[in-house]
Amino acid sequence: MTPEFAPASSSSLPLWLVHSDSDGPLYPQATPAEAAIWGKANGFTAKAGQILVLPAADGSIKGAFFGLGPIDQARPARERYPLARAADGLPAGDWHIADAPEGVDLSLAAFSWLLSAYRFDRYKSAAPARARLVCPEGVDAGRVLAMIAGEYLARDLINTPTSDMGPDDLEAAARALAMRHGASISVIAGDDLLAQNFPMIHAVGRAGAQAPRLLDLRFPGTGPKVTLVGKGVCFDTGGLDIKPPSSMLLMKKDMGGAASAMGLSEMLARLGLTANISLRVLLPVVENAIAGNAFRPGDVLTSRKGLTVEINNTDAEGRLILADALALAEEEAPDFLVSMATLTGAARVALGPDLPPFFCDDDAIAAAIQAAGARAYDPVWRMPFWEPYENLIEPQIADLDNAPSGGFAGAITAALFLRRFAGKARHYAHFDIYGWQPAGAPARPKGGTGQAMRTLLEALPEVLK
Repeated sequence: MTPEFAPASSSSLPLWLVHSDSDGPLYPQATPAEAAIWGKANGFTAKAGQILVLPAADGSIKGAFFGLGPIDQARPARERYPLARAADGLPAGDWHIADAPEGVDLSLAAFSWLLSAYRFDRYKSAAPARARLVCPEGVDAGRVLAMIAGEYLARDLINTPTSDMGPDDLEAAARALAMRHGASISVIAGDDLLAQNFPMIHAVGRAGAQAPRLLDLRFPGTGPKVTLVGKGVCFDTGGLDIKPPSSMLLMKKDMGGAASAMGLSEMLARLGLTANISLRVLLPVVENAIAGNAFRPGDVLTSRKGLTVEINNTDAEGRLILADALALAEEEAPDFLVSMATLTGAARVALGPDLPPFFCDDDAIAAAIQAAGARAYDPVWRMPFWEPYENLIEPQIADLDNAPSGGFAGAITAALFLRRFAGKARHYAHFDIYGWQPAGAPARPKGGTGQAMRTLLEALPEVLK
């Protein structure tokens, strides 16, 4: 369940946010003198993440200090959501921020607090009670809650194992999203994909236990055309080029692009922003499985766009299903076309799991996206559509190669491949996300995570000018 802010109440406990090197006294003037004495006696130095609970005379809790560290580390590079440590470490109950130094981003503080409450508990007993926050004065609670809802949705979808998040289940989740926000949804599945000219989605998914499909959501609204395309590989064995077991363990997350596209749509719809754009979400959904009818290395597939693709690795399947969906998207010449996919290991080698690369030809749009990521604490990093590598995706017997040999520039060649199917869009951006937090961090437990959603939410006004 998505958390809410605690109601404003005189019974909520005060939390003082304190820098360790402020010009004034270490403890806020609003803090009673006894509390300051208690802090000194217990060695509270306000280092980043330090918590000191303050006792009342009767032994109950009357408040707490939370350390922000030095002023120049109020937004430390190593900790994206610093106030999450307060939410995790304080006793259960309702809390309000009684005092915060100038320059502290209270919207980020509120978002961090709610994001830290996320737990994937579908298969566990109920979680214990946690500390709740009263929304700080001046913070747009609706925007924070909309972002939290989108983040939770994406995480839940990615974390759910394929036994409960196969193509049928992902379609059900998309239908629920559409129903919540008055969107329409159409589905093309199974052999109908061939009849309606989505041959590569069909080829990749036809060996799966559940039929491949293309989900097409349209949200009510008018304005610039924004189309999101999210890779929905519910499980990826690698196909006949089978992955080793160690590489297959996380493949429930290979629908992270679809999850992130849905999470972003949830944010936009909750904020009412879909009223002023024509939002379309295309989700090609498959299992890349092994059976007698699986597509093979060496096959040549003809895409929706008419371009032929030589299959040199069945484990490079994501770009194939995205290509058919992008070809459909570009037929409407959208103003902004975005693809989101857990696509290449090369992107992880280059930038790691926490910093997804994106590709965009327009310098102004790319700058707006990168700046938005910094403001939203959802960082991304631009990489190039490097034209000299175009020859790497052009094999001898077909128009395109889905897996160029040599292993160099894998993220770039994948992006160049996809760009061939998005050419009619006014602006195109591709995000090669990871969708997984490999080690726990404040507000980011180990497991599924959406990426680039808040970046795009923040960037859209600038991109659509």
